[in-house]
Amino acid sequence: MFWFAPVSWTPHDEAELIAGWRLWLELGDRTWPSAAWDGTAADVVKPLRELVAACDEIETGYRDAVDEPSDEFIRIIQFLVWTVSTVIELWADDEVPLDAERIALLHADLAGFAEQAERVLELLAVSGGWTGLAGERRRTDR
Repeated sequence: MFWFAPVSWTPHDEAELIAGWRLWLELGDRTWPSAAWDGTAADVVKPLRELVAACDEIETGYRDAVDEPSDEFIRIIQFLVWTVSTVIELWADDEVPLDAERIALLHADLAGFAEQAERVLELLAVSGGWTGLAGERRRTDR
């Protein structure tokens, strides 16, 4: 089964809007290494693992807050987790400093996830009413 990035989302209530906001904030710039990167793939994957944990926390909190969770919103979260899991599985245990060839492979994997993450970020921003903040979401201090 291949999962596509969700193409629409309409927050059904305040709990879903808040969960969407939290997801939007968490997704931010976790795809690329920070300035503190140690040169290994495993270090790049740490923020992605944190993203998966945040997605789990957001989904659990959202499900606890509503009687009937929106399938639409749950699919957005599960799509992100599914998409990033491949990158995590491929690189999580790789503690060897990267050479040029492996950097290119890692970059391609990260770019694939980043493309999907950008689609979700745009969807959340448009549907949540945060498009004005979208340009400000990238942090330059990371």
